[in-house]
Amino acid sequence: MRSVQLSASYDTIIVGAGSSGAALASRLSEDRSHSILLLEAGPDYRAAEAPWEMRIPNPGPIILGSPRYQWPNLNAYRTDYQRPTVYWRGRGLGGSSIINGQIAIRPPLEDFDIWAAGGCSGWSAGDVLPAFIKLEDDEAFGNRPYHGRGGPVPIYRAPREEWGAVDRALAEAAVAHGYGWCDDHNAPDGTGASPYAINSRNHIRVSTNDAYLEPARDRANLSIVGDAIVDRVEFSGSRAVAVRVKIGGEWRRIEGSEIIISAGAIHSPAILMRSGVGPSGELRALGVPVRADSPVGRNLLDHPQVSIQLDLKAGARAAAVDARHTNCCVRYTSGLAGTGTNDMIFIAFNLLGAHKNQLRFGHIWASVYQSFSRGHLTITSTDPEAAPRIHFRMLSDPRDMVRMRDAIRRLSDLTSHPAIREIANAVHLGRTLDSSENESDARPFAAPTDQWTLEHCFDVQHAAGTCRMGAADDRNAVVDPQCRVIGVQGLRVIDASIVPDMVRANTHLTAVMIGEHMAAKIRTSGAGAGIV
Repeated sequence: MRSVQLSASYDTIIVGAGSSGAALASRLSEDRSHSILLLEAGPDYRAAEAPWEMRIPNPGPIILGSPRYQWPNLNAYRTDYQRPTVYWRGRGLGGSSIINGQIAIRPPLEDFDIWAAGGCSGWSAGDVLPAFIKLEDDEAFGNRPYHGRGGPVPIYRAPREEWGAVDRALAEAAVAHGYGWCDDHNAPDGTGASPYAINSRNHIRVSTNDAYLEPARDRANLSIVGDAIVDRVEFSGSRAVAVRVKIGGEWRRIEGSEIIISAGAIHSPAILMRSGVGPSGELRALGVPVRADSPVGRNLLDHPQVSIQLDLKAGARAAAVDARHTNCCVRYTSGLAGTGTNDMIFIAFNLLGAHKNQLRFGHIWASVYQSFSRGHLTITSTDPEAAPRIHFRMLSDPRDMVRMRDAIRRLSDLTSHPAIREIANAVHLGRTLDSSENESDARPFAAPTDQWTLEHCFDVQHAAGTCRMGAADDRNAVVDPQCRVIGVQGLRVIDASIVPDMVRANTHLTAVMIGEHMAAKIRTSGAGAGIV
């Protein structure tokens, strides 16, 4: 832990230095008269100190081999028919942006018009587009009016000659089957097969620590403290006034004029519940005094997926575990269950994981990106280092299951194309990162039953929604459109946990946008000095 001289109080305390929190801290600290304390549960490190595994294009080695940079003992039920298995969440400056797949794609902008229509005023497509533009440094399309150039987050698309065999085969098969080709999925009309936009520069990961915090390090008004475990927010009456945090093994109380929780969709609700903001029955059962009876943890979202495994021919296998794991996706519109555009996606994987024997296998994932199933999260203890109980209830909404059935049928059609047959000795159903390495775990690819799908579907670590945003009088909302926690004062939640309805994209770029958008709102309103 770095030595930081802490004050007794700050204008703003931000808990969590992930995709949203890092952007928020950087932007708010641009006002040099405003003091910011950024607390992160994981290690504080300079960008130049990041380990090899955190820099390479394939996130598998750091996910599977570096427990220091992820939350320990965190497991989740995906469906009612599965045992709980590991759920990776980044822990360290940059949060999950230090362990994710670096995917930088936007949702269809209509997602945000849905948010606004549901009571989230100020979050329409027109409202949030400036934040998406501001965060970007789009190498290929930065001069287009809906893109940005010169922002903190690089947007890069690997040229086709750098793609893996599964990338190329999926793109060829998809175009042949009528899905179309798209150079830029972040364009308003982007659909079909496309190179993934990723937050990478010179083949090196750029986390939000690299993009936002490293350039802000020398600001005297920004204090960053790692290995800081926040237990709870403390109140005076109904106003949040301090955090209780363990730093260097010592519990401390640090006051803030405003406190912002940006610990992500798993740990932000846990902190709120330990602070007395949550479902009253659950809090009382743990002996936690209730500050506000709130549906914290009740809107847990993620993207359900199924996988097909390709037993790759020798010439199609990845060269090394640090090769780029995915470069191509296929976004498409199912036309089912009353859903919108680009509600589904196929994702190519040239390898999966961190071990040499995994280079033999490729994968194609099918995912429901406009997902409606909702799960729940709760704490089981007041111990801040105890993992919450997580239950996603994936595919419990019939609208999700009907489209997953259709996606598996479409995958069957795609795998019959010569481009895929030329690279694979065999095609099997369903293996994931935590599967054993025995080939007998896979089964021949045929249309599975719904029961099999419920037993084998998985997620892609896109947790959202557990501190749902809505109108101030919405009984299902935890925060209002200014991200203020309903029922108390001086406390906000700003991260992916505020998402009211699931976005049709990987969640990282949306989480960064949330930090950018709210920083602009706070600075414009003057609320950063505690005026809430």
